[in-house]
Amino acid sequence: MDLSKKKECIQERKYLGGGKMPLTPLDIHNKEFSKGFRGYDEDEVNEFLDQVIKNYEMVIREKKELEEQLNDMSERMGHFNSIEETLNKSILIAQEAAEEVKRNAQKEAKLIVKEAEKNSDRIINESLSKARKIALEIEELKKQSKVFRTRFKMLIEAQLDLLGHDDWDHLLEYELDATELKSTQEEDSLA
Repeated sequence: MDLSKKKECIQERKYLGGGKMPLTPLDIHNKEFSKGFRGYDEDEVNEFLDQVIKNYEMVIREKKELEEQLNDMSERMGHFNSIEETLNKSILIAQEAAEEVKRNAQKEAKLIVKEAEKNSDRIINESLSKARKIALEIEELKKQSKVFRTRFKMLIEAQLDLLGHDDWDHLLEYELDATELKSTQEEDSLA
């Protein structure tokens, strides 16, 4: 076997897995059997070896094709795994962002509720204070109305007393001479 054929056999062995398959098509082709006395028919053996070489080369080609397909599939699988990893990270980031938004919304809602409670307390306190002030003013007005009523009643009663006096009757009975009135007016005008 010449040197170039040996190198080719070594490369095929490396390709086939580093010794896992010890024979190459070239090994089969170059195999020489010693001749014995009543050995096998040499043409039949050579014909069979040619068939084995062809089949073996076909198996090697199929193996290469399958390994190439496996490499392609591995690359595609790596690509898809990368996409899946990116999608998973994106989902996690989106979930974290959603949780953050939810937490912020809850904090803001609590602040709004606290502010509303403070405002409602303030409004209630102001309303109660105004109500107390109005109640005091009403009480003061009631007192003033009682005093006014009492005074007004006393005034009316005093006036009724005046009306009920005999002096009114006496005034109605009093007669004045008209001539006396004229002379009194003339005296006033001259003076």
